[in-house]
This record gives sequence, structure tokens and C-alpha cells, in this order.
Amino acid sequence: MRANPYTLLTLTTLFWAGNAIAGRFAAGVISPVTLTFTRWLIASALFYLFARLHLKRDWAMIRRHIPYLFGLGALGLTAFNIFFYWALNYTSAINVTIEQSAMPVLIIVANYLFFSLRITTLQALGVLLTIVGVIVTATRGSPMDVFETGVNRGDALMMLCVLFYASYTVALRFRPDIHWMSLMFVLTFSAVIFSAPFYAIEVYRDGFSLPGPEAWAIIAYTAIFPSMLSQLFFIRGVAILGPNRAGLFINLVPLFGAVLAVVILGEVFRAYHLAGLLLVLGGIAMAERFGERHRS
Repeated sequence: MRANPYTLLTLTTLFWAGNAIAGRFAAGVISPVTLTFTRWLIASALFYLFARLHLKRDWAMIRRHIPYLFGLGALGLTAFNIFFYWALNYTSAINVTIEQSAMPVLIIVANYLFFSLRITTLQALGVLLTIVGVIVTATRGSPMDVFETGVNRGDALMMLCVLFYASYTVALRFRPDIHWMSLMFVLTFSAVIFSAPFYAIEVYRDGFSLPGPEAWAIIAYTAIFPSMLSQLFFIRGVAILGPNRAGLFINLVPLFGAVLAVVILGEVFRAYHLAGLLLVLGGIAMAERFGERHRS
């Protein structure tokens, strides 16, 4: 936590990109529901160790906002991750990380629709470019083919994931004034609560069996790195650099995701991936830059 903020934020995005790689490894090894449940069970226990003292001070505020906080956890942590890992059973990690990058522009659109935050013409153009980039990626570079063959199931699920997480992020603006450690524990604990029924149904249907060594490695990675360390590193990076500068590092996720997918998974980086990536990153950069100019 004392490291250079640029190192911390780079590691954060590397861990987030690695979540897609872990999800791809999980296909056929551990189900999306089991991975989500066990990931947040471990993560919530780890957060509790750090949050205990803060929880005592924040409990009165937490109790008043339990339905809201649990709703956030159900949407942003449970639903998002189940569908995220499910999507990776049907599409590539490269596709997922590029499509995941559409979240910032959906947040801009949601703020415009629901909170009347103005969008400049150039910012709107950036939103459009990002959407085109996602379409190019999801349709394998042939957008017109979607009318004949439709969208791959995994890419369709990933678009739903993006909608879930963008909604979760927008809803966070109403979070109660509690310590961020308390917030992370409550959110991760609620993710355990809401994923538990799906896990119980899966066990009832398929029977209970302990995960094998490969599954435990995937669980350990997702629980410790994208769930725990990335949150600690990102909070610290934001505290040092500020939210605007720190937020720019999120654009590294599709870059790291593409590199890791090629190097570790042996996926092929195709021309439509490059086109989609450039459109998405270019659109995000335009939306962020000209949006900030308009507000300043």
C-alpha cells in the first residue's frame, strides 16, 4: 500500500483483466454459480478481518440502509459475476474484456437519462464510437450478419453484464456515509447471501463435490486478487491521484486482457478485435476528455 500509485493502479487493472482469464479457465472446471459463491465467501471473510472496527461505528447507518446495500451486492457482485463467468463459457476472454470496457459510456448515458447530467456533442460521439466498437467485437467484425445469425450467446450475456455493472455503479452515488471497508464487507456479504440459493439449487440438482486443485486455484485467484487486492490498490491509487486520473487506468483492462488471453490461453487476436478495441478506447477517451472540458 506504500508503493507508487501508478504501480498500484496498473496492478489493479492487471488483476481485473486476469479475472476474465480465470473465468475462461473455469469453463468446464467449476460452474459460474459455485465460483461466484465461493469467491465472495472467501472475500467477505477477508474484508471482515479489516472492517471489524469500522463496522461497529457504522452499524447504525448500515442497518438503516440494509435493503439498498444488499440490492447493490445482488446486482453488482452476484448477478454480474454469475453472468460474467457464464459468458466466458461461450465467448473469448478477448471479447469479454473489450465489451466490458463499454461500462463508462453506459454510466454517462444513465446519468444523462436519470439525473439530467448534460452530454456535449463530442461526448455523445464518443459514446457512439464505443457502442460501435462493442458491436464490431460482438459480431466478429460483421455487424450485418447479426440479422441472420444473431449474436453469440456469450457476447449477449456479456452485454447484460455490462448493463448490470453500469447500473450498480450509478446506484453507488446514493451509498450511505460509511467507511469504505464497511461498505465492501456488506456488499461482499450480500453477494454471498444472494448467490447461496443458486448454489444450493445446483448442489441439490447435481450433488455436492469438493472442487479439485485447478478449481481451488481459480477460486483463490478470484477471491484474493480481483476481489480483495484490486479494491485496496484502487482505493489507495484514487486517494493519491484523485478519481479522474486514477479512472483513466481502467482503460488498461482490455489491453491487459487481450495480451493475457493470447499469451496464457492461446487465443487469436484478430483484426476485428483491434478495430473494436480502438473504437472502444477512442470513444471512452473522447467521452471522458470532452465531458470534463464541458464541466470545467
